Amino acid sequence: MEKGNFTDVTEFFLVGLSEYRGLQLSLYVLCLVMYLMILLGNSIFIIISILDPCLHTPMYFFLGNLSFLDICYTSSFIPQMLKNFMSKRKSISFTGCALQMIISLGLGCTECVLLAVMAFDRYVAICNPLRYTTIMNNGLCIQMAVWTWIIGCLNSLLSSGLVLIKPFCGNIIDQFFCEILAVIKLICGDISVNVLVIMVGSIAFLIIPLLLILLSYIFILSTILRINSSEGRKKAFSTCSAHLVVVILFYGSALSMYMKPKSKDTKISDELISLSYEIITPMLNPIIYSLRNKEVKGAIEKVLIRNLSLKRI
Repeated sequence: MEKGNFTDVTEFFLVGLSEYRGLQLSLYVLCLVMYLMILLGNSIFIIISILDPCLHTPMYFFLGNLSFLDICYTSSFIPQMLKNFMSKRKSISFTGCALQMIISLGLGCTECVLLAVMAFDRYVAICNPLRYTTIMNNGLCIQMAVWTWIIGCLNSLLSSGLVLIKPFCGNIIDQFFCEILAVIKLICGDISVNVLVIMVGSIAFLIIPLLLILLSYIFILSTILRINSSEGRKKAFSTCSAHLVVVILFYGSALSMYMKPKSKDTKISDELISLSYEIITPMLNPIIYSLRNKEVKGAIEKVLIRNLSLKRI
């Protein structure tokens, strides 16, 4: 249908990955396993950080937020995606699509800011260790966490709202969930305002937080290099190495998705990048933080030993 022919859309069809008909069952099983790993890994991390007093620190408070965010984020679209994998009619209602777009974009923006906040926490811990508890007090941590959620959701409401009020010329979304860049292609008429808002949002929630993270790590690296003992340098770097790995995974795929030049021949690569950005990174986050952190390993062991002891009694 050509631009200008308005369609009263009541539902959308999600055709992303649908061309691989012989792989629908395999994709269903793969995504289901990854989703269960996301739920299990992040839930365990949240429970451990609550139960173990040793993890009642700003770093683990923000990590708990990240785990909860990843659970909500993936739950906003994976169940519908799994349903569509096993259905011939790969549809979603207009309301369902709108909610999916608002929630996924809002939580994605929130995660960008949260990673920057976590980098600031590591900067204070390594560069100003004597003032760490004074600066990163409970009140400040709660305020920072709350504001990351608020500004992420406000940006999503603005960007998504400007898309949803527009008329659509079709209802076939070339993606496996209602992602804003895919939905915007269906709008009839001028989308210059939408593109401008998305570009400003990309700068505000991708570029600026990334620059703040890089700046934090420049100061962190400078401080680490001034530490005399190799053991001290190793210990200092180990406290932020997991965060750095997560930042590389998240921002690498997110920047590839939102900031790369558009081309007609990027459909498959867009879907693969989106799959990495939406599912694989949330699945790996708790694994990375657990494997790279002795405190988390110790907390898991203590909780397991405590539960086993209670069962024997």
